Amino acid sequence: MTVPQPSDPSLAAFGASLTAITLAELGDKTFFMALILAARHRARDVFIGSFAALAAVTLISLGLGYGLRELLPQQVMSWLAAALFMGFGFKLLIDARGMGAGEAKDEEKEAEKVVNAAENRGPISSTSAVIWEAFALVFIAELGDRTQFVTIFLATAPVFTFAGLLAGTLAGHALVTWLAVSAGKWIGGRISEQLLYRLSGGLFIAFGFFSLHQALA
Repeated sequence: MTVPQPSDPSLAAFGASLTAITLAELGDKTFFMALILAARHRARDVFIGSFAALAAVTLISLGLGYGLRELLPQQVMSWLAAALFMGFGFKLLIDARGMGAGEAKDEEKEAEKVVNAAENRGPISSTSAVIWEAFALVFIAELGDRTQFVTIFLATAPVFTFAGLLAGTLAGHALVTWLAVSAGKWIGGRISEQLLYRLSGGLFIAFGFFSLHQALA
């Protein structure tokens, strides 16, 4: 039995990672951090610092996922990717069922506490200081976050190329960060975390079935 391969693996990786990261990052704590910082400082500086942090975590996450590819045979990786995708997808769907209507507001409040704690140490006004503050806060918040796991899981799938995943993940982070610093208040009040979790869960289960199809080939 031959499993049909994407006509362009890099394009498939780009589309999958762009969609997954956009869904995972919207309404996330780092989204609200960028939103809050942009309301207090110049949006361009906040974007540079936030995106740089997300790019750094992306490289770490892709490195972890691709490290597993080097250690394990491709057949094993297909099974592992299927298990990770399906497990994560079902977890997101289960989490969505227990969410209340104000989940996004809770994320925003938690992000605001972190930003306030950082800025209570003294005034931050220079360009370099704002960029560094955004970088440090977003980098720390992104480590171990849902989006990092999304990136690692995507990198374990043998069908996805590194170049496609890197481009798609960075494009997703750039899009969501730009939305946060430019129209964050308008978007933040309309985000349904429950819907985003359901969409993400369904997407990862679909990835899981595709990886399972590969593993059984």
